[in-house]
Amino acid sequence: MKPGDSPLANRKATSREPEMSPCPAARAPVHRPVVSARVRLAWLACCVLWGSTWLFIKLGLRDLPPLRFAALRMTLAALLLLPFAMRAGLLRSGRAAALRVGAIGLIQIGVPYALLFAAQQWVASGLSAVLFATFPVWLLLLARVLLPAQPLSPAKLLAAALGIAGIVVLQLPALRSAGAGDRAALGGSLIVAAAVLVALANVLVRRGLEAVPPAVLTFGQVFAGAALLIVLAWTLEGGRSASWTPRAAVAVVYLAICGTAVPYLLLFWLLPRIPVAAIGAIPLVDTTLAVFLGSVVLGERLGWHLLAGGALVLIAAAIANGVGAARLETQPSAP
Repeated sequence: MKPGDSPLANRKATSREPEMSPCPAARAPVHRPVVSARVRLAWLACCVLWGSTWLFIKLGLRDLPPLRFAALRMTLAALLLLPFAMRAGLLRSGRAAALRVGAIGLIQIGVPYALLFAAQQWVASGLSAVLFATFPVWLLLLARVLLPAQPLSPAKLLAAALGIAGIVVLQLPALRSAGAGDRAALGGSLIVAAAVLVALANVLVRRGLEAVPPAVLTFGQVFAGAALLIVLAWTLEGGRSASWTPRAAVAVVYLAICGTAVPYLLLFWLLPRIPVAAIGAIPLVDTTLAVFLGSVVLGERLGWHLLAGGALVLIAAAIANGVGAARLETQPSAP
């Protein structure tokens, strides 16, 4: 899963810096907007919670089949988000909008999370997070194709080139050792495919669903994604057993509450209080944290390919956010 997952960042921050006089002698004191401790804490919580999701997915996969694991997480998350969606006007949403939100939820949640959870059986958590961090790059490229007035500037092309180069570097070890029994390269490809699908969903939301309240939009997509994941788990994992250990239970509950419901709600509260650049920085921080946690907690090796490829991807993501990707995001790009 994310995040990634970022989201709804096309909305403008409400605070601005006062204009300064062009004359130095007449320049009045500049009073910069004060960011409260609550805002800083909420922003940090989003980074930490989404950055930790990759670790908990990896832990849960030790006991649970991937599709069943993802389905449980999203079902519980949908139940937690339901009261907030009801309060935001879920029942007042028209049928056409509801159907479209549900359809986009299959692209935003259902298929990508099936790919992400399946892929992490074979791919380290830190590497998974870095590969998924290419999301803003795909967002820019898809916006160029599907949205008017989204030209490809030199900066956007640079972001795309760096992102693709980063993927190649990250996948080199897996591609070199790829064989009939090696699934690392396949897993990496599935994660990149998930990032592309999430980017596509973010672009589609901007074509007619801008008026849907954020809580309703998020609940509808999570609910639809959970429904698809349940069907996939029932169809494809009927013969696989699950070990319901305390570790599995903690992973499911943590990802539903701390990896989905809480950071989404925090983000909705943050959107009118912080600038777009701060929203765009969340995936960069949470990806770095995911790599750190994978190394410290799971003992994942920080090889040259992860450090070099990760640097290329994060630079590409930073450039992409700087030239407008954060304004196109409608949902957090975290798993």
